[in-house]
Amino acid sequence: MLGASSLAARRGKGKMFAPAENIDETWKRLSAALREIQHHNASKLSYETLHRYSYDMVLYHYGDKLYKGLTQIIAQHLDTLAKRDIVPTFPRTGIMMDTSTIGPTGSGINNSNAAGINGKADIGASGSGGSLDLAANESEAVEMALEGERFLRTIKLVWEDHIAIMKKMQLVLKYMDKVYAPSAKVPGTFSLGLRQFEQRVIHSPLYPIGENLISVLLAQIRLERRGENIHRSAIRDVISILSTLRSPPEPGRRSPERPSIYVKDFEARFLETSEAFYMREAEETLLTDDASGYLARVENRLKEEHARCSHYLLASTSAPLIAILDKNLLSAHLETILRMPTSGLVHMIDTMRISDLQRVYRLYIRPNVTDGLNVLMSELKKYVSTRGHTINENVTANVTPATITELPSSSKANTTVLSSSRQLDPVSAQGAAQKVAGTSSGKQSTAGAPASTATSAAAAVNIALRWVQEVLDLKDTFDRVWKEAFEEDKAIQTALNDAFQSFINVNPKAQEYTSLFIDDNLKKGLKGKTDDEVEAVLEKTIVLFRFIIDKDIFERYYKSHLAKRLLNNRSVSEDAERNMVAKLKVESGYSFTQKLEGMFNDMRLSSDMMKSYEKYLAKNDPLDIDLNVNVLTSTFWPGEGTATTCVFPPVFNKAIQSFEKFYNTRHSGRRLTWQSNHGTTDIRVAFKARRHELNVSTHCAVILLLFENVADGEELTIQDIKAATQIPESDLFRSLQSLACAKFKILTKTPKSREVGPDDKFSFNNNFTCPLAKIKIQTIVGKVENTVERAETQEKVDEERKHQIEACIVRIMKDKKTLGHNELVNEVIRQLMARFTPTPAVIKKRIENLIDREYLERSEDMRSYIYLA
Repeated sequence: MLGASSLAARRGKGKMFAPAENIDETWKRLSAALREIQHHNASKLSYETLHRYSYDMVLYHYGDKLYKGLTQIIAQHLDTLAKRDIVPTFPRTGIMMDTSTIGPTGSGINNSNAAGINGKADIGASGSGGSLDLAANESEAVEMALEGERFLRTIKLVWEDHIAIMKKMQLVLKYMDKVYAPSAKVPGTFSLGLRQFEQRVIHSPLYPIGENLISVLLAQIRLERRGENIHRSAIRDVISILSTLRSPPEPGRRSPERPSIYVKDFEARFLETSEAFYMREAEETLLTDDASGYLARVENRLKEEHARCSHYLLASTSAPLIAILDKNLLSAHLETILRMPTSGLVHMIDTMRISDLQRVYRLYIRPNVTDGLNVLMSELKKYVSTRGHTINENVTANVTPATITELPSSSKANTTVLSSSRQLDPVSAQGAAQKVAGTSSGKQSTAGAPASTATSAAAAVNIALRWVQEVLDLKDTFDRVWKEAFEEDKAIQTALNDAFQSFINVNPKAQEYTSLFIDDNLKKGLKGKTDDEVEAVLEKTIVLFRFIIDKDIFERYYKSHLAKRLLNNRSVSEDAERNMVAKLKVESGYSFTQKLEGMFNDMRLSSDMMKSYEKYLAKNDPLDIDLNVNVLTSTFWPGEGTATTCVFPPVFNKAIQSFEKFYNTRHSGRRLTWQSNHGTTDIRVAFKARRHELNVSTHCAVILLLFENVADGEELTIQDIKAATQIPESDLFRSLQSLACAKFKILTKTPKSREVGPDDKFSFNNNFTCPLAKIKIQTIVGKVENTVERAETQEKVDEERKHQIEACIVRIMKDKKTLGHNELVNEVIRQLMARFTPTPAVIKKRIENLIDREYLERSEDMRSYIYLA
């Protein structure tokens, strides 16, 4: 052992030096000891002595010699280990390949350096070798996995041995690490060992260990992706080594935080090959799998890669790796997947494959999937539009001129009252209806004859109901898909609603059809249903109502149908009627249902009035007939404009005069206008075979009473009937058709034909027979409007809209006083869009009209309008 006194010498103030021969001897002994540690003979050494050696070299300023010698010893040892232990374990097959060129099924690669027919190459000490194909069969795959595992485990063993050696050396060289390393700004012993392992093993200048290592890791992972079994622990251990080692500094740059070899060498290659793998897999799988199978495979791949990053890769790799899967497996093929002809989105919805649709939604809303949700919504909208277009086309294909051509409805009164007579006195009725005639059914010509039979009218209604039901069925389908598969996503709901609104409003009859559907349900469709079932039906109709843009047109139809239900006592439930109006009120506000609620109020007041009238009759002269009158406010009920009346027979006039006298005692300053086109009459008619009680319309009863004094066999012409009754021509033809051309032919028509012409003649059918005692004769009325009627309805709607637009403009300008043209137009559209959407051109016309009427004026710059008080 060298003593401090024998080495002491002074060469200048504050510095101590030892003879070179003594330091050389010290280093010789210390280096020999360090090599013994590398050969696992540390038990024979004295750590105290070795520590003294390193202490003396640093103390006498030979730390640089010590550090350089240590570096050389470590490098030589690692070179030896690399040649002796690692190089012989280089795999013989498929290790030096460019895995980015290999497909997911292990197909061949294009590489001019591939060695041998079987794709195998011998790797000598230099580690050179060609790029090979992956194993083509299971046995070769197993062989590759075993060779790769053996190579990785060798790397791990060499690493563990090196770390153990460096920890022992660190104990010997503590003084160097404490004094020399900080002053010289070099890594300490252990850090030096890590750097040397990176330089002499991973990035060895002698052997392609690093290249083989990265290739083996990639090959092992690819084998696992193909479904082969590998030992994840071996990969995990090596990945841990790569994440511990830092990459060498770049020339000319000093980076305090160098990336790990895992990040710089492995992760970049891994992500690159992963992208190539999944790009190829997507292309090949789309050719063989259906949409469901492909998406299931994508979902499994995502789970596999998540597990891979969790088990043996670093967590930091997960995000870029998953992004690669999302990009190549999903984003690049979003539309292709959904549009697969026999398995795509359409097939999934048609067959209600909820689990597959759930998978579609989960995958398409992933953050990395570019426009996934937008593409899904777009395809859903296209499908809804296609189905809706088909529904509209089917309805159009089933509507023929015979089923839709009908007369315009008769006009109603514009004042205050409608009247309905319910039952004639049996004696009077019998006498009035003793002689009746009948003919075959017919259509109205352009001169005014009826244009549809009861069958065609019913067919038109059935078409309307079927259209609504198909739309509701389609809505139910997508509601279920939206709730069960798409997690009630608000964006998807908006897209679906837009699609439904689009195709529904393309149908010009949507408003009428919807009102007819409600009418049918409230008349008979709700019979026998529970309260919950009734609520469900009404809620469905409200859903359809929400999609209608021009709600004012719907209101007109709904008001007409409601009037008929109320006046004819056809509603199955008054509670259901009021519930429906309440729902419409919630959707569109009080102004929308004000008239509807007024109709219910009129019916209630009329019922109370009839009770008072019955008491009045009991105190005065009773009538020969039972009379029931509904007194209705004309502004609430449909048909404002003209009154429809006729010449009533004496028995009716007596009842009418009696009621008017009663009414005038209760109300002054009001005028009653009797509407004969509303109401029904129960009349007893005596035929040769037997008596029958007929329930007919008021017009039909008036016509039948004409034949009371007509001799058997005598005929009346249409002109005679028209002159005697003054029934409007359109209503007259319908009434005659009901009596002569329907199922029960109370009148006989000459000549016999399918049409009621202006020259036809009618006689009482005294030979009429029927097993029923009570017969209800429906008036043939077109329930679905034809083109002419629809044009008239639209004209009335447009006229009403003019007033609403003008009122809205005045309301806005009264509040704003001054407003620009564009601002005024936008505000008018915003306020009226709940009922209809006016066009800017129409609004401009109404503004001009208001200017002419001096409600508004233009400003001096002609860019805005000023309200005139």
